[in-house]
Amino acid sequence: MIAKLTIFYFLVLTMTLLPITAKGQKIKYPVARRDSVVTDYFGTRVPGPYRWMENQNGPEVEKWVEAENKLTFRYLDKIPIRKWINKRITQTWNYEKVGVPSEGEPVSGKPDTVFYSKNSGLQNQSPVYLQRSAAAKPRLVLDPNKLSPNGSIALLEYQASPNGEYLCYGLSQGGADWEEFHVLDVRTGKVFPDTVHWVKFSGISWTNDNAGYFYSRFPEPKKGQALMSEAIGQQLYYHRIGTPQSEDKLFYDLKDYPGWYVGASVSEDGRYLFIILNKGTESRDKLLYIDLKNPMHPDLSSPVKALFKKDNAEYYPIGNVGTTIYLQTTLDAPNRKIVSFNISDPDPKAWKTIVPESGNVIEGSLLAGGHIVANYLVDAKSEVDFYSLSGKHEGELRLPGLGTVGEMSGRNDTPDLYYAFTSFLYPTTVFRYNFKTDRTAAFHAPHVNFNPINFVTKQVFYHSKDGTRVPMFITMKKGTKLDGENPTLLYGYGGFNISITPSFSPTTAVWLEMGGIYAVANIRGGGEFGEAWHHAGMLGKKQNVFNDFIAAAEYLIRQKYTSTPKLGIEGYSNGGLLVGACETQRPDLFGAVYAGAGVMDMLRYQKFSAGVGWVPEYGSSDDSVAFQWLIKYSPVQNIHPGICYPPTIVTTADYDDRVVPSHSYKFTATMQHDQACDNPILIRVETKTSHNYMPTDKRIAQAADVLTFMAHNLGVHSVR
Repeated sequence: MIAKLTIFYFLVLTMTLLPITAKGQKIKYPVARRDSVVTDYFGTRVPGPYRWMENQNGPEVEKWVEAENKLTFRYLDKIPIRKWINKRITQTWNYEKVGVPSEGEPVSGKPDTVFYSKNSGLQNQSPVYLQRSAAAKPRLVLDPNKLSPNGSIALLEYQASPNGEYLCYGLSQGGADWEEFHVLDVRTGKVFPDTVHWVKFSGISWTNDNAGYFYSRFPEPKKGQALMSEAIGQQLYYHRIGTPQSEDKLFYDLKDYPGWYVGASVSEDGRYLFIILNKGTESRDKLLYIDLKNPMHPDLSSPVKALFKKDNAEYYPIGNVGTTIYLQTTLDAPNRKIVSFNISDPDPKAWKTIVPESGNVIEGSLLAGGHIVANYLVDAKSEVDFYSLSGKHEGELRLPGLGTVGEMSGRNDTPDLYYAFTSFLYPTTVFRYNFKTDRTAAFHAPHVNFNPINFVTKQVFYHSKDGTRVPMFITMKKGTKLDGENPTLLYGYGGFNISITPSFSPTTAVWLEMGGIYAVANIRGGGEFGEAWHHAGMLGKKQNVFNDFIAAAEYLIRQKYTSTPKLGIEGYSNGGLLVGACETQRPDLFGAVYAGAGVMDMLRYQKFSAGVGWVPEYGSSDDSVAFQWLIKYSPVQNIHPGICYPPTIVTTADYDDRVVPSHSYKFTATMQHDQACDNPILIRVETKTSHNYMPTDKRIAQAADVLTFMAHNLGVHSVR
């Protein structure tokens, strides 16, 4: 559907707006107490005047946050375009969204069952549905909006039992990483009385007898410290439905591996339990297994056996046929390969290479319909290839265009492959491919109030400071004149082996309608080009990430897509660290900055919540060598008086136990204190939300406020 603007809005938006504050007039910020705290790091004394902000539940912090929010909303309220942006994002967001279905095991004589999430458009959370066949009417199974109409109780994950009779689901207060697991009887709609507590970074994996599931949990934290406590000592348990958690069977304890994580997955046939031990966020694993023997009467007393004891590569089992295991790995293959071996002889010398490593990284793979499905990244764009179980190439999945294949699901014993496809101009669409008919059909086709025909995406390549060739996507209106006057948003991430690929966003769509350019740089630290690309942007090489992003900005200016006053940068989480570091290193280069939930105090991140798991990525200030890397770019420690920093807006959430809010608090307070000009430094703190979760109404409100701030400070006061 083509978006239409009323004459009224067109007249309002084409009026010239006055700046919010007169030139030279500084904003009066709330007072933030500065302490005399100093920490000695190997002979280097580092001040920490805002250490008290780490007590996020303290009354002084709450008072400061309240005052900062009032200031931010007063500022935003004065921007006339804000109302239109909020309304237009809401309109664009209001379309039906469906998740990739997951299949239950096929039962002879009965139609297959799929479970999936579906949001009608503006529901705060997506209810869960089941569908017995392609032609059957979907049935509502679980509606999280009834648990809390304001979205304060978040549905974070769910997994149906193999026979589709039960649904295990995880609930969280405010979307924090801590979850409680419950089990719903799909037939009756009743919830079992037993609840599993203190679950985090888990997943759910049922045994094939449908009697229970494996999950991962941490020790119960001290009272009042749940959101801040270090995530160490994870354990793997099995819970039998209908029994109290106190009777759960412990399968693996990480007490000897602080900062490691443990996860488990039951094979599709129910024969094996695979246990993966991972050192924090590092892409290197230890792989163990348990032979459950009879899937319908699993032997939970079977011993744990090691397949790969060394954490020297990624070892990810994608499926099995009998005793033959199919494994995705980076051992001697930084771009990944797929091998097979007999479970009785896992020695790499006995491996059979099924899908060899190529110049393109395998982003993910699975067994489906009796085939191997490999999702490749080719210059940060998806290509999906099919192989026989013996390794013969059998063709390529026909995609709608250049974009991203996200989640894929399927079973080796059924003919359907489900997958999601998206791009900057293509709303996420779920497709079903059938191996028997070689046909693809949309499982769900969204209808969005946005016309992509007026816009174009192209990929360019530029060179970073050290000569490294880096790709970047640029999306804009067709016929845009490259005169240096185009307002532009540049996004990046650059970490944790995470690939940033084309995807649709209603907020980006509105920005494009406003005449803006949207650019995404595939900088080092990500996974777009395999392990080598990741390793070139981690630990002591983290500065490469910032250099790549700065070079992207310089390219956009040099090629006259934009200019410094018109160029805004954006990043979230590790991307928040990215823009925080780039802003402090090159404050002269950017016209506006958005830093969302960034890791801003690199000297203390490891002391809170999930931070200990990031040490393999960043290094720790507890180590004398790593301290020298971190102190050079840590955003909080590299803000200095007398410098004019660009207009900056920071966001965080009170229930964020991934990147605790004190990072954003300290960064904002320091920058407000040291700012040498009248460019605004604002923070927006959302309540009853977390790092990765917001109900739809709050997500739209925050997106609109951030876009309003960026547009106003980049000189966008009307729609072109």
